[in-house]
Amino acid sequence: MRTARKGSVEMPAFVRQLVKETEKRVSSFFKGGRGGASDGEQPGETEKEEVIPSPYLDRPVLDKLTEEGCARWGLTYALGSMQGWRANMEDFHNCVPQLGGELAEWSFFAVFDGHAGSTVAQYCSQHLLGHILATAGIGPEDNPEKVKGAITEGFMQTDKHLHSVARREGWERGGTTVVSTLISPYYIYFANCGDSRAMLCRSGQVCFSTEDHKPYSPLEKERIESAGGSVSLQRINGSLAVSRALGDFSYKGAENRTPGQQMVSPEPEVCVVERSPTDEFLVLACDGVWDTISNEELCAFIHNRLQVCTDLRDVCTQVIDLCLYKVRGKPVCSSFLICDENNKVLYF
Repeated sequence: MRTARKGSVEMPAFVRQLVKETEKRVSSFFKGGRGGASDGEQPGETEKEEVIPSPYLDRPVLDKLTEEGCARWGLTYALGSMQGWRANMEDFHNCVPQLGGELAEWSFFAVFDGHAGSTVAQYCSQHLLGHILATAGIGPEDNPEKVKGAITEGFMQTDKHLHSVARREGWERGGTTVVSTLISPYYIYFANCGDSRAMLCRSGQVCFSTEDHKPYSPLEKERIESAGGSVSLQRINGSLAVSRALGDFSYKGAENRTPGQQMVSPEPEVCVVERSPTDEFLVLACDGVWDTISNEELCAFIHNRLQVCTDLRDVCTQVIDLCLYKVRGKPVCSSFLICDENNKVLYF
């Protein structure tokens, strides 16, 4: 997003355009005009306005990508993805129902919600898991503290390598939020970096959900301001709407501060939940879902659909259709449904 400086606050270009247009229309009203050019002015005589393409389409793109698969030990999954009202689809996903080797009963799923382009989200979807596994902190002993450390280090290493690639390839902007889950035989590990979200439903009720990382959250705001930034319009420097992400290197240049202390931190929040026979389903989705429906509403919707629908892909597409028509908003990205052979333990 292009921005313009006004005082010490970075003002998004769309806000600047809105302010100028409002001022012009108010001035014209008091002059007796109709909100267009001032009396006596001809088109083209006023200051040439910067044309900013709309991030939304006149009609939504309804084409859907769906996938399904399974693991040898009984886990099955499905996903659905749709562009919706947005002008561009910038989101990616990664689903590995069976890691293989000594981790044959482990699974990894992730949603990458890109912004200012799709390049960073695509890169991270291809490399994050590899960096996590390269830490050697994940093994058959399934030590929660070691696994949590490996996930955090994997995120940080991904961002470090991404920075090198970005400088070499000339990527000037762009970033991605990430929400992922690593499922072991005993635990579910959640890692969230940004405002995509994971939610676990147990016995028909929300058991756990990740916390969104927004600039106006007290701890996030404190870090942003300590790194030399500000929070206005609920955004970092009036521009970026998330406080943690991979990429976004223009917000990571504060000297004498670690990567996790920058205005935008690549450090994920990692949580672990012990698995239970009463686990019903798990949701992984970008904010295009969560901006339109609450945890409790989505939990109830999926719970009810699973009572009458056996096609997991169908449930995925019903979720993204529901969110599409609740609001004209962001793309609804990957949705996962994962279950055992008896369709008892489901993860979405």
